[in-house]
Amino acid sequence: MANLHFHYGVMSSSKSAALIITAYNFGQNGTLTEVIKPSFDTRFAKSQIVSRIGLQCPATSMNSLDTYIPHPDTQVVLVDEVQFFSPSDIDKLVHIADTENKIVMCYGLMVDSNQQIFPASRRLIEVGAKLHRMESPCQIHGCSKLATHHLRYDSHGNVIHAGEQFALGDSNYKSVCRHHYNELYNAKTRQR
Repeated sequence: MANLHFHYGVMSSSKSAALIITAYNFGQNGTLTEVIKPSFDTRFAKSQIVSRIGLQCPATSMNSLDTYIPHPDTQVVLVDEVQFFSPSDIDKLVHIADTENKIVMCYGLMVDSNQQIFPASRRLIEVGAKLHRMESPCQIHGCSKLATHHLRYDSHGNVIHAGEQFALGDSNYKSVCRHHYNELYNAKTRQR
């Protein structure tokens, strides 16, 4: 079994819920598991992972993984919102997976709202993490295609085309299929 995994999908594809369920299942069989989240993610709670469907679990909030050392008895490390970590943090996870023989499972976004891959996500691909796409339908009413992109909106309902790659919140985002992304991202008039 691969010991480095990347579970990726668009917003609202149940990534955090899947992590919480995975942590619970490992705990049920006595597997010591550590759960980590980036301190950048302050949406719900500093030391918890909370899914939109109400599931939650305790987590250690960290700025960086440079000094992170899992407990010797830990068998599994789960990382939420991995896109907010750095490529060097991913290298640290690779070291933990390969030299400490621990299962490392990362959950997060692959690309931002401008179709740019996050540096940490790119690094996970480069180092050969086993990829698991988490699927979700397009959030445009009446569309049932696979959501593969994010649109980010300003407070007036206009699509944002530039800016920070790291931005929190989901009320100003919509997960959409490629067709609707291209249609709305390039539209001259706003549509939401």
